[in-house]
Amino acid sequence: MFDEKLKRVFSPRSIAVVGASDSFDKLGYHVMRSLIEGEYRGAIYPVSFRSQTVWGLRSYRSVKDIDGEVDLAIIVTPQTFVPEILADCGRKGVSGVVLITAGYRESGKEEGQRLEEEIRRVSLHFNIPIIGPNTFGFVNLTDKVNASFTCEFSLIKEGGLTLISQSGGFCHLIGFLALEERLGMAKIMSLGNRVNVDFACCLKYFLEEDEATKSIALHIEGTEDPRGIFETVERAKRKKPIIAYKAGKNEKGDLASKFHTGSLAGDYRIWKGAFRQYGILEVEDSEELIDTAKVLEVCPPLKGKRIAVLSGQAGPGIIACDALERKGLILARFTERTQEEIDTVLPHLAMRTNPVDMGPAWYNPEKIIRILKIVLLDENTDGIIFINTFASANLRLPAQLRRFLEETEPLPKPVIVCMPSPTGVWSDEIKMIDGCKGVTVLKTPERASRAMANLYMISSFKLC
Repeated sequence: MFDEKLKRVFSPRSIAVVGASDSFDKLGYHVMRSLIEGEYRGAIYPVSFRSQTVWGLRSYRSVKDIDGEVDLAIIVTPQTFVPEILADCGRKGVSGVVLITAGYRESGKEEGQRLEEEIRRVSLHFNIPIIGPNTFGFVNLTDKVNASFTCEFSLIKEGGLTLISQSGGFCHLIGFLALEERLGMAKIMSLGNRVNVDFACCLKYFLEEDEATKSIALHIEGTEDPRGIFETVERAKRKKPIIAYKAGKNEKGDLASKFHTGSLAGDYRIWKGAFRQYGILEVEDSEELIDTAKVLEVCPPLKGKRIAVLSGQAGPGIIACDALERKGLILARFTERTQEEIDTVLPHLAMRTNPVDMGPAWYNPEKIIRILKIVLLDENTDGIIFINTFASANLRLPAQLRRFLEETEPLPKPVIVCMPSPTGVWSDEIKMIDGCKGVTVLKTPERASRAMANLYMISSFKLC
């Protein structure tokens, strides 16, 4: 119902900040900072009842007083002023609102519930989409729109993942993990109390309208319209991969969800079954969400279950094998030609079948890269986990791997690299490898195996 308006909301040409401030102690200060330091390219209109200028920009006493058009209004004022401000936005023709202010139905208080119903009525009268209340806002990394109170989100690199969450805190958790893990993101948004913009509304927009979104992650505590989520996914016919992290799985989590965003989580068993039915990959924790998003971002599809494990040390390789089998994948049986070529590289004492123990070639990066090249061409192998733990004697390996990747075409099958090392030793080289030509770097064999299994599941959904 808001498709056209949401385009203006997420990619606004102009933004009014109602409650803008020069005081560090006010949220209006941090919203202004996010827009300005995040290099927002449109017009910014501070609205303040007290100041004539904010952040060096002319300030207005009301949205109605702004000379130009306003696509988006971000409201960070006390609750009692919000209904009147919303009405002013409606009369001004504002396309949509981010309502950061909290203290509505999630508070459990009668006054909060009354105020939320009032803003719902005003929004219905003027047909204004509201993100929130009780939200941190959203970030559009594609168009440099940091409509939140967290300036640091602008440091996340642009990519294809869009996160839709009820919780602003969860958005911060994933955003900061994305920074650490070098994951690219398209949009990050917190729905808050969902007064009229809910999961189904946002899913429809990002699945059907937003070309920058290549995959979607959902963090769901609870919702009044679970059917709307799955009907939207069904209509989209698996255009884009969807990852889900369901919170509030037990009684205490369910109760906490009610007090957080004003909705009950519901029977988890029903959610679990629906995720499977509609081809949504459910993850168990934040780490798994990040890892899965990383492989989706850069790896080609995993077309089969046959995985090769190439390890510089036997122990980590065996851990990966166990983890793969627990997840339903199998170890590839190399073709006779592949096995013969590996035999020419490794001495007879080495484990040369899958998993391949590259230990005897550990100090020779050229031989290790040669083994990787051989297995990449093996027709019985669908994906590769490549593990090498640091030792001073193999210091040159990451540089050699980076040169190989830079000189080759995009890899024909997914490769997940695991290269544990002391902090700072291989860091720069690993950053250059991560995301290069279809390679993802993860920190442990278990995480690599789980991400490979999830890539297979999502690839299978898309082929159905």
